[in-house]
Amino acid sequence: MRRLICLAAAVALATTGCAAERAAGGGDAVAGVTATTIKIAGILTKTSASGYSTKDAEIGARARFERANATGGVNGRTIEFAGAEDDNQDAAKGDAAAKKLVQRDKVFALVPVHAPNFGGAVFLERTRVPWFGWATGPQWCGTTTGFGYNGCLAPAPGAGSQTWWGHQMAALLGGARGRTVYVQTSDSSGSKYGGKTISQSFQAAGFEVVGLNSGLPGAAPPPDWLPYVNKIMTSNGGKPPDVLVSIIAGTKFNTGLYSALKKAGYRGVLTDATSYDAAILRDPATAQALEGVIAAPMFEPFESDAPEIAQLRADVEKTAPGTTLTQHLAIGYWAADIFLKILQQTGKDVTREKFLAIANGGFSYANPGFGRITYPKDHTEPNGCGALVKLEGGVFKVARNMKCFDNVPLK
Repeated sequence: MRRLICLAAAVALATTGCAAERAAGGGDAVAGVTATTIKIAGILTKTSASGYSTKDAEIGARARFERANATGGVNGRTIEFAGAEDDNQDAAKGDAAAKKLVQRDKVFALVPVHAPNFGGAVFLERTRVPWFGWATGPQWCGTTTGFGYNGCLAPAPGAGSQTWWGHQMAALLGGARGRTVYVQTSDSSGSKYGGKTISQSFQAAGFEVVGLNSGLPGAAPPPDWLPYVNKIMTSNGGKPPDVLVSIIAGTKFNTGLYSALKKAGYRGVLTDATSYDAAILRDPATAQALEGVIAAPMFEPFESDAPEIAQLRADVEKTAPGTTLTQHLAIGYWAADIFLKILQQTGKDVTREKFLAIANGGFSYANPGFGRITYPKDHTEPNGCGALVKLEGGVFKVARNMKCFDNVPLK
């Protein structure tokens, strides 16, 4: 009898302990959640063979999380931000990092994820773990767990595809009629898909696309740019195009390409999605190569007088005084901002499934800092918003403030 009583007591104690753990947010269903904290971590391409790095996204996310914590957290819980893993721009390493963070470190969600060749998407979707970042590749799109801060940038044929870049450039140049565009990408999956969607963006705005080249190796800049330059310089009926669009991840790539084009006598417009980066100004040769380039950030520029940008600048200065503001930093910041907004709407009783149900149940959020977002729609198409910034005289200037445009079906 005494043995039975002890066994019953042990079962009761274990049951009570499990119930207490669930109440506190422990266990598999609420991994990373306690009564007072929520554990978050990210995956970035901090280092790579090409020199491309998104490491500053960690500073941006931390700044946003620290402001949330300073105001009491979210529904009584503060964010425990464990930093970010480095995938070295290697898909297999990204997958391993995602498994480590979820299975060993027990994080609730991955924020920010900012890696062009991220390889953890299948695992995160299968395990129902939310992840937030810059959805530059097709691995983000069509998921229920991957949340691009500006939607899916690699939509499937028939889904909505952005037109903002083309329309913003047309407005800047005084119209697209009679103007030609050449699009250069690398052979990475994200870059090639970006070339397809960006080409259509310019076509939708009225430009004529006279070339799309995806033959550039993505691992490292080529030793000789001449073959690529020759194709560009003769693409418009034997003449150069009016606009050259670079869809390449890495300042070294763009520096090499633009320098070679200028040496060959190119006098048209150069534009890309990555050259809005104050860090490049520290190197005179890089700054000279990028002089005059029109960058196309998918957020309101730091030079803007919008209150939301003033808040971002203040948050970053408080977290990391003296930090140079970069595009990657902004992406981490806005990814964290959207995550916090969904978490707030999830309420006190936090589980991954409830969080995902709120996020995918018609969640909509507009913010002048990054535009607008609506899920689940933007799991399959971009949010359609962006700005233009020009490097002029060694200083970045707002060329076009952020504006949103309707998407068109991807052909």
